[in-house]
Amino acid sequence: MVDSVDSIVIGAGVVGLAIARRLSMAGREVIVLEAMDAIGTETSSRNSEVIHAGIYYPKGSWKAQFCVDGKKAIYHYCRTHGVEYRNCGKYIVATSEEQITELARLKQAAIDNGVEDLEWRSPSDVSSEEPAVFCVKALWSPSTGIIDSHGLMLAYQGDAEAAGATIAFNSPVEGGLIGGDGINLSIGGNFPMEIKARVVINSAGLHAQKVAACIKGIPKDTIPPSYYAKGNYYSLVGKAPFKRPIYPVPEKAGLGVHVTVDLGGQVRFGPDVQWIDEINYDVDPKRAEAFYAAVRAYYPDLPDGSIQPGYSGIRPKIQAPGEAARDFLVQGSEVHGVSGLVNLYGIESPGLTASLAIANRVALLLGINEPCEL
Repeated sequence: MVDSVDSIVIGAGVVGLAIARRLSMAGREVIVLEAMDAIGTETSSRNSEVIHAGIYYPKGSWKAQFCVDGKKAIYHYCRTHGVEYRNCGKYIVATSEEQITELARLKQAAIDNGVEDLEWRSPSDVSSEEPAVFCVKALWSPSTGIIDSHGLMLAYQGDAEAAGATIAFNSPVEGGLIGGDGINLSIGGNFPMEIKARVVINSAGLHAQKVAACIKGIPKDTIPPSYYAKGNYYSLVGKAPFKRPIYPVPEKAGLGVHVTVDLGGQVRFGPDVQWIDEINYDVDPKRAEAFYAAVRAYYPDLPDGSIQPGYSGIRPKIQAPGEAARDFLVQGSEVHGVSGLVNLYGIESPGLTASLAIANRVALLLGINEPCEL
């Protein structure tokens, strides 16, 4: 006898939990299948913990729309659910005259995305608030913030469970079959089982393509390629010279080695971009040399020996090294032809900021149109 459930969410990262919350609060019976033994152990907890404004993404993209909508929702959610955050703003700095053109392009891109609060700042304006920063010009983003990502995920989990959702840890999806009356999944782990669901949301992050590929009946040509872009972070030893995030002009595949200040005041530099073939979170101390060079462009007084390996995260990319960045893929039946299935691919930054907006999009794809109270 195969157990049945209305809805299954695969993956208990920040986006999977937001989706589970959305579906359960709409009255759906929800089980979350998580391969690890805790929530958000991979990409969701290994990032800069920044609430993004919506500056960098192409006009009309899902990344832009979800980020702008998600930013508004997440600030409201944090205020009403006791999640720690700080709307501290950030500076994006040009360290040469040549980079000012790119800052102007970013400002226009932000306007195109509905982010109209960016303001120009002179070097003296910046140094009055961040005296350690060198720049020739800067953009001020007042709606950027920082957040306790684990606290956010715990709040999503609490809402979902209060509405009846259940999370099954150590429950990797190892196979599946699309049937006429639902989707059958084979679950591994300590208690292997078969379970059938009317609705399945594949929010497995780094493993989303692998999960989709193991479910018979999902067209292979709808599953994008998978690439891993590792981002290493280094911690600053000693007194923090910054009050808020400081970002350089962005680079290919990332936003550049920037300054992040967490809610405890700890300064971190990163992430860089290191393309890898296998998941590995070790931080190589030898990469610090490149960090010194990158950071000193805007923080020239960074002392030798003042940074140490911190942690790393891995971005689930769907474009190869050197290719243009691709948008989030949130695939419903109109793409793959499977009723009740939604696959999420390439959910990297700004996935945390966008989590509530992505959850609403998934709900709409499943025909859930009633608004969800935050």
